Amino acid sequence: MLKHKLIALSVALPLAMAMAAAPAPAPGAPAAASYRPSDEQAAAARLVYGILSDSRYVYRAKPLDDALSMEIHRRYLDSLDSQKLFFTQADITRFDAYRTRHDDAIKNQQLGAAYDIFTTYVKRVDERVAYADRLLAKPFDFSSNATWAYDREDAAWAANGTELDAAWLKYVKNDALRLKLAGRSQEEIRKTLGKRYAGISERVHELRADDVFETFMNAYATSIDPHTSYMSPRSAENFNMQMRLSLEGIGAVLQRQEEFVVIRTIVPGGPAGTGGKLKVGDRVVAVGQGGSGPMTDVVGWRIDDVVALIRGKKGTQVRLDVLPAEAGTDAKPTAIAIVRDKVKLEEQAAQKRVIDVDGRRIGVIELPTFYLDFEAKRRGDKDARSATVDVARLLRELRAEKVDGVVVDLRDNGGGSLVEAVELTGLFIDTGPVVQVRETGGRVSIESDDMGGVAWDGPLAVLVNRSSASASEIFAAAIQDYGRGLIIGEPTFGKGTVQSLIDLDRFPRKDDVRFGQVKLTVAQFYRVDGGTTQHAGVVPDLQFPVTLDASEYGESSFDNALPATRIAQAPHMNVGNFTTLGPQLKARHKARVAKDVEFGWWAQDVSTFRADREKKTISLNETVRRAERDRLAGQRKQREAERKAAGLDTDALARADDGLSASERSVADQAAAEEAAKNRPDPLLRESAAILADALDLLSGDRALTARVLPVTRQPTIWAE
Repeated sequence: MLKHKLIALSVALPLAMAMAAAPAPAPGAPAAASYRPSDEQAAAARLVYGILSDSRYVYRAKPLDDALSMEIHRRYLDSLDSQKLFFTQADITRFDAYRTRHDDAIKNQQLGAAYDIFTTYVKRVDERVAYADRLLAKPFDFSSNATWAYDREDAAWAANGTELDAAWLKYVKNDALRLKLAGRSQEEIRKTLGKRYAGISERVHELRADDVFETFMNAYATSIDPHTSYMSPRSAENFNMQMRLSLEGIGAVLQRQEEFVVIRTIVPGGPAGTGGKLKVGDRVVAVGQGGSGPMTDVVGWRIDDVVALIRGKKGTQVRLDVLPAEAGTDAKPTAIAIVRDKVKLEEQAAQKRVIDVDGRRIGVIELPTFYLDFEAKRRGDKDARSATVDVARLLRELRAEKVDGVVVDLRDNGGGSLVEAVELTGLFIDTGPVVQVRETGGRVSIESDDMGGVAWDGPLAVLVNRSSASASEIFAAAIQDYGRGLIIGEPTFGKGTVQSLIDLDRFPRKDDVRFGQVKLTVAQFYRVDGGTTQHAGVVPDLQFPVTLDASEYGESSFDNALPATRIAQAPHMNVGNFTTLGPQLKARHKARVAKDVEFGWWAQDVSTFRADREKKTISLNETVRRAERDRLAGQRKQREAERKAAGLDTDALARADDGLSASERSVADQAAAEEAAKNRPDPLLRESAAILADALDLLSGDRALTARVLPVTRQPTIWAE
């Protein structure tokens, strides 16, 4: 029986730019001037230590000693200031006194050092924001040949404030130049950037001791390996919600815009969409519970605190005071009462469509993540939401629509449930091993598809890219190892480890304080042929141009990733052999993309992107930047003319840089742009469908070749019934 295991890809963001979700002891209250750990946090840290240092739990346990303390220290500073824009070398030298003390601090429940560092961080953010604001008082000179090194991760710490001033001058000049090139006046530039930088300071001041604790604990966890992490109770709740694709609330996605929490999108079919009471762009100014009672003013609140007030049990009522999107800030709020309900996050679920290619109907299934409602599964609920159940349903629908082949699109799918990786593979193979799992101590288990029959036995392709990770790699590797289908796209992320969730609240205590969860690496997984996806990823049978190298984005970019190893293969029998078609498919692909303008433009953009990343600098000379902007404008105009002449769809996102961040744009405009992005030309998907259509063409009428390439199902196709 498979345990509650995950193989999801985790991504961390710097605190200065993204506020972590964490429990709030006093929702909406301003952060304290200084940060101190609570007794509960100290106890939780001790509990996390007990788990992360225990080889019975952790695949590669590390003793919490001075060596690990120095690693924790480095990662903690990096999580606060990865671009080295706030701390100076003098700060780092002062912090050096803590480098070998974090181990004892965690063991002895004395976490003051981490909070002292964070208090200094807040001061430095305020200083930098104040300096940036002073810079905006006068127009900039953009006539010099200065450049801005926008990637400072490998830079040395600034020796002093003067060096930081120089870095920030270039940082602010680049922001100002972007806005100037977009046609903004000096006053508009000053106002926009003043708000932007003030927002950095405001978000940092909204952070609480809980956020500091979560950040520090993650510095500890990721020092064990890249995919071990700590989740606060609120973060754990959000994670579980994403895995089950449902929540209880009103069905509206919120975003912060200046001091307001704004309705960004409304989930179709949710309570907020019923009757059209709420609209995109409406600003929530107060929240009340039940049919009557006081309203809580939420202007200036953290978005996660507002979300916590709005969410609630199905059948309960929440009241909102909102300023309509078109109204001014002095307008009278509109009172809206909504009964909460279960909201399904359908946009994050598997979706299907059909592409017609040269007379062939190719079904496409887009799977954003390997989701599973763990709690419902544990209860034995036959209707538990899962990726496999949804994909099986979509395959039935595609069969009814008489598609000739199926492409499973796993681009940007960072993983999810190990159970789902195995069961989804079972939709396409009869029975057999899917993945091998080596746990602590070296014991190897084989996770197999034991359910006979398939949901689809026709031609199959799997489309992947560098962001396809974990469960995506298990599925793609199994399809490749069985010869069941073609793998198309870029080499994948290269993550070959298994994580498990441990609920810290399951350990008995005298109080009812919640401690959260730890996601820790408990095993490595291997392909059925004994190989590993660790570092190497899954290499496609037909490769597209690579956007990012593994050393920049992938498992190999982590300095403490587990090494790649190999084990014995699992007994299995190939069910097909698409490699037979390889040479002919590659020749047809090469000939076709040579004439495909959309694919050619994409390959050209990839080449430009890679060249720009190599430079890692950008000019601050207005003449140089304007010439580049004009070149790009001419390129867009030419491409759109060629699209129109060829009868191709226009690219709704082909437009000039406006110099704004997403939160600075109109909510309605940003939502419209995100919707347009879903329908923009996708030459990679279209080419993948064309490759599969080529395979169908080669197999057509050749029964002997078809018998070698396509699987023979020995069991009834029970999944398809």
